[in-house]
Amino acid sequence: MSLSKNPSAFEKRVKRRIIARQHEFFAVCSPGLESLCRSEMDELGDPILNPRVVKGGVAFEGRLEAGYLANLHLRSPSRLLLRLASFKAANFPALEKSISSVDWELFLPSDADIRIQVSCKKSRLFHSDAIAQRCRPIIQSRLSTGAPQESGSIQTLMIRAENDRFQVSLDMSGALLHRRGIKGHVISAPLRETLAFALLKESGFHGGDILVDPMCGSGTFSIEAAMIRSRVPPGFFRSFAFEAWPGFRPENFNHLKKKAKEKFILSREPEIFASDLDPRAVDAVRANISAHEFLNSIRAEKIDFFDIMPRPSLQKGVILLNPPYGKRLGQGQNADDFYHEIGQKLTRDFKGWRLGILCPDHRTRKELSLKQLRSRIIFHGGLNLIAGFGVI
Repeated sequence: MSLSKNPSAFEKRVKRRIIARQHEFFAVCSPGLESLCRSEMDELGDPILNPRVVKGGVAFEGRLEAGYLANLHLRSPSRLLLRLASFKAANFPALEKSISSVDWELFLPSDADIRIQVSCKKSRLFHSDAIAQRCRPIIQSRLSTGAPQESGSIQTLMIRAENDRFQVSLDMSGALLHRRGIKGHVISAPLRETLAFALLKESGFHGGDILVDPMCGSGTFSIEAAMIRSRVPPGFFRSFAFEAWPGFRPENFNHLKKKAKEKFILSREPEIFASDLDPRAVDAVRANISAHEFLNSIRAEKIDFFDIMPRPSLQKGVILLNPPYGKRLGQGQNADDFYHEIGQKLTRDFKGWRLGILCPDHRTRKELSLKQLRSRIIFHGGLNLIAGFGVI
């Protein structure tokens, strides 16, 4: 909503109570990515204030623009929340009173499609459906008093109860933040972009590096690396739930995007080499590349990893691998033997390169026979995977 020349009483309330005030935010992170998210916030600087790692993510403060900036630029969190209220409630009357005290009409569009997610732990109010049923009519009644809007947007409210203490938050992001708005073509079991970014950072990748992505799948590593190389923010090509809020100022958000676009660096030469044995994967990557000019830095080919020979003239860079495992490995293939062959190939032809590789367990990690690698547990798709990093 843009502020008119002659603002209404409602617009004045939004400006005074929402736009002009400091708020608390929370960046939700997958386990193990909290410190990485904090370091991203440190690089952004103002207007993000007092970032601090807490259980499940990173909390910070600032005006609404801080939330815009975080959604636009942060690569590691899965979603951004705006904290609305915190209170104690041991019974439904206390809950209803506290929910009624929130200025819902100032935060949400009047025609919002509200989704309420409730989690309870060690609280006397423990029935999540009953909590949602008590809260929904209160919120809906308040929205009817707001300025008429026609967004029809989905808005997700998160209510968390623990030891009778309630935390009420509004999802700023909408679709999870790993959805960059770029990959229109994917194949099965795609790697999430948030995890791809973490692996790129852990392997030491920076904008000037050559990247080899020889089991590329849908090209998540390659596309994320191209975005980093070209300085394209992860949220530049997507929309967000906060764009439907009464307090949203499109001119402010567009200014942030304009400033980001001024820093874009476009490369005409391929510096990121994606390949896969599956022709469907290569077709998907090529289709994704064709959608954006900055992805011209990626070259995609159908080739078996074991047939790749880096050119002697090619500077040593980073090689990232997400080998198939489980059902993706296929019948008749032994995982231990497969990872042992990968290790031999890397040692023989990629000596001196920096490596990041995902393994399904410690056993396959050992089969690589790359003792110089450091290991860490990575949570992905409900599984604890073992990632190896280091110089080959």
